[in-house]
Amino acid sequence: MDHNDLRRMIGDVKDGRLSRRSFMRKLAAFGVTAPMATQLLAIGGVATAQTAFNYKPTKRGGGGTLKLLWWQGTTLLNPHFAVGTKDQDGARLFYEPLAAWDGEGNLVPILAAEIPSRQNGGLSADGKTVVWKIKRDVKWHDGKPLTADDLVFNWEYASDPATSAVTIGSYKDCKVEKIDEHSVRVIFNKPTPFWADPFVGTRGMLIPKHLFAEFKGAKSREAPANLKPVGTGPYVFEDFKPGDMVKGKANPNYHQPNRPYFDAVEMKGGGDAVSAARAVIQTGEYDYAWNLQVEDEVLKRLEQGGKGRVNILETGNIEHIQINFTDPWTEIDGERSSLKTKHPILSDKAVRQALALLVDRKSVQDHIYGRTGIATANFLNNPPAVRSKNTSFEFNIDKAAKILEDAGWKKGADGIREKDGKKLKFVYQTSINAPRQKNQQIVKQAAQKAGIDIELKSVTASVYFSSDVANPDTYTKFYTDIQMYTTTMTQPDPELFMNQFTTAERATKENKWQGRNITRWSNAEYDATYEAAKGELDPIKRAAMFIKMNDLVVNDIVVIPVVARPLVGGSSNALRPRLSGWDNTTAFIADWYKEA
Repeated sequence: MDHNDLRRMIGDVKDGRLSRRSFMRKLAAFGVTAPMATQLLAIGGVATAQTAFNYKPTKRGGGGTLKLLWWQGTTLLNPHFAVGTKDQDGARLFYEPLAAWDGEGNLVPILAAEIPSRQNGGLSADGKTVVWKIKRDVKWHDGKPLTADDLVFNWEYASDPATSAVTIGSYKDCKVEKIDEHSVRVIFNKPTPFWADPFVGTRGMLIPKHLFAEFKGAKSREAPANLKPVGTGPYVFEDFKPGDMVKGKANPNYHQPNRPYFDAVEMKGGGDAVSAARAVIQTGEYDYAWNLQVEDEVLKRLEQGGKGRVNILETGNIEHIQINFTDPWTEIDGERSSLKTKHPILSDKAVRQALALLVDRKSVQDHIYGRTGIATANFLNNPPAVRSKNTSFEFNIDKAAKILEDAGWKKGADGIREKDGKKLKFVYQTSINAPRQKNQQIVKQAAQKAGIDIELKSVTASVYFSSDVANPDTYTKFYTDIQMYTTTMTQPDPELFMNQFTTAERATKENKWQGRNITRWSNAEYDATYEAAKGELDPIKRAAMFIKMNDLVVNDIVVIPVVARPLVGGSSNALRPRLSGWDNTTAFIADWYKEA
C-alpha cells in the first residue's frame, strides 16, 4: 500500500464511502495496529468514533425538506408487519425502539434511559433477566405519555400467534412484566446471550397501546393506525400512499434536543435503482437514495462530476438463491408450496449440488457488483467471528453435468435432462433490477450447457417485496422453483438472522406467509443447534454453533450464496447522514443534517 492508496482510503472514510471498521481491517492486513490507524484517521481529519456523528445544527428545524428516494416504495407502516427493509425503514421515521445498533455495532439508547449492563443492575448474572428503564417525559405524537404499559402491550401483541407479526420470534420466548411506570423486566425462559432483541433495533419499534389494544390478535390488520402511525419518532405522520410516498413533519416535542434538523421528510417510492442513483448522485434532485443495487461501473460514472457520492458500509447482507423444498405447482387447500408437499425434483440433492456449481459467483462480482458485492460461499458472513472457513465455492459446468448424469438424469432429444418422466425445468424468479437480471442470465446460460432448462421470471419490486397476502408473486409465497434476493442482517448478532431456517419459521398460509423460512426446509439438527445457541453464554462455543448452522444450509444447498452485499446508498454532497449497516437506514435519521 502506497501513500496515495492511504490518502484515498482516509478520504473514503471521511466521506462515508468506507466504514471505520473496514478501514481498520484493511490496514491490519499490512501490520498497522488499531491505535496507529486511529491516529492516521485523526491526522486525515476524520473524527474519532465517539465524535464522528456529533450533531452540528444548534436548533430543531430550519433545514427544509429532506427528500429520500426508496425505489422499492413502502407498502405499510406497522413495524410488526414489515416483511422487508423498505417497510421497516418507512416505519422508522415515526416509530422507535428502546435502543439501536450504531455503525460500529454498538448498542446505543434511543427511548431507553440507559443500556442495561451488569454494572447498572440491568443484566442478571444467569443471563435470564433484563431490566429496561425508559426515558421520562417521552410522548407519543398525540401527546399521551410512553409508559411501561406500552412495552408490555407490544410484547403481548407480537407474541400472540393470531396477530401474525413478523416480530413474533423476538418476543415469543420471553415474558415482560411492569416494574413501575418507567421500567420493565424481560424474563427469558433460559440463559439468553442475545438479550438485546426484544425492544431493540428493527424488530423493537414500539406501537402505542392506546391505539392498538383493540386490534390485537385476529383483528390486527384492521387497525386504522396501521396506515396512519402515531409514534415517538423525530417525524410526525402527515400522509401515506402505499408504494408511492410517505410524508412527515418535524416532531415539535421530540425527546432529543435540537433534533430533527429538517422541517419535513418525504420518502418517495417507485422507479428503479439506476434512476434513483442518478437522481441523487448525478442531478441532486433528491438528498438520499437507498439500496443502490446498481452495477459498480455505473455508480463510478455517476460520481464523476456529479452532485453526490456513494456510501458503502459493512453489513451481513447476502444476495442469495433459494431452493424451494415444497411443490410450487401443486395447490392444497388453497395454498401452493404447501408443507404437505415436497418438491418433485429439487428434493434430489444431486440436482441442488449441480445448481450450486452453475452459479459463477466470481463473474457476478467482477462484472456486475465490483466493490458493492463480494463473491462468497457463506450465507453468514459477518461478524468475522462467525464466518465459516469450512466452505468454498466452485463454478464447473462439466462437474455439474457429471453429477446429474451419475444420478440418472439423462439428456433427451431436446438436450434437457430427464428422469422418471420428469424434466429438469425450473422457473427462476427475482425482482426487476438490472444486476439481478444479468445474474439470472449467467445462471441460465450455464444451466443450459449442463442440460437444465431455466425459465426466467422478473417481478416488479413493489409487488415482489409487498405484504399483499392475495398476490401470488411475493417472495414470501415462493410460488416458483428457485428465487433470488438479498436478506438483510439488521443487527451485529447472527441469532435473528439465522432463525430463517428454523422449522418454526416456515412461511405458510396459516401465518399469512409471515414466517421467515421461505424455503420451507426443515432439519432437526439445525433446529437443535439454533436452540442451543440461543442459550449458550460462552461466546466461542456460540460462534461455533452459528458456523455449524451456516455449514448445514450451505452444504445441503438450501440456499446458494452469491455475493455478500455492503449497505450501498447515495447521498448529496451536502448531506451528512448518520448511517449504520447494522440497523435500519433510517435508524438515526433524527441526526441527519446538511452542511451549508
